[in-house]
Amino acid sequence: MITLHHLEQSRSQRVLWLLEELGLAYEVIQYQRDPVTLAAPESLFSIHPLGKAPILSDGELVIAESGAIIEYLIERYDLDGRFRPAAGQALLDYRYWLHFAEGSLMPLLVMKLVFTKITTSPMPFFAKPIAKSIGQKVHSSFLIPRLMPQLAFIERTLAERTWFAGDRVSGADIQMSFPLIAASARLDLSAYPNIDRFIKQVEAMPHYQKAIKRVTTGETA
Repeated sequence: MITLHHLEQSRSQRVLWLLEELGLAYEVIQYQRDPVTLAAPESLFSIHPLGKAPILSDGELVIAESGAIIEYLIERYDLDGRFRPAAGQALLDYRYWLHFAEGSLMPLLVMKLVFTKITTSPMPFFAKPIAKSIGQKVHSSFLIPRLMPQLAFIERTLAERTWFAGDRVSGADIQMSFPLIAASARLDLSAYPNIDRFIKQVEAMPHYQKAIKRVTTGETA
């Protein structure tokens, strides 16, 4: 039995989507974040030394990191090759976007979230202006100048194709779905119609909807 250790509001949502697309039988063990720190619970450390979700168990195998999990599931269970291009430029694009999601885009989005929380968290009144000034400086001089070129690059890519590796959905789209949906919640993406179209495509996928429903309502059918 495949078991997904799923942390609420986390990257493991896309692993759920792939499991549904592949039609695999699996169990979900859900974990709640600490209400103050938003950190994962200590119980995850018994599954993997770093205690970070998602973690996938398949028999005796324990696999962490969403990209590694997606690659494993596709290599092991995607017997028809639906979610991984066979060769050529499409395969190179697939690999690029599979790694871009966590290697380039997500670190900046996480930094934006952290600095936003710093400037809005309770603190002594005399520290508030300093924290706000630092947060705004990091946002304007570091984060935005790095995020905007990435979003523009993604927009141009999606203007030329339906999905990141071509005309059909692949593991790269599953991997890219989380950071782009997260970006849409933290940034104004009205100037990026193709990113918006991609997000709507993802959210309209029946297996994506089923995966989200499973962890929000507990339904398995």
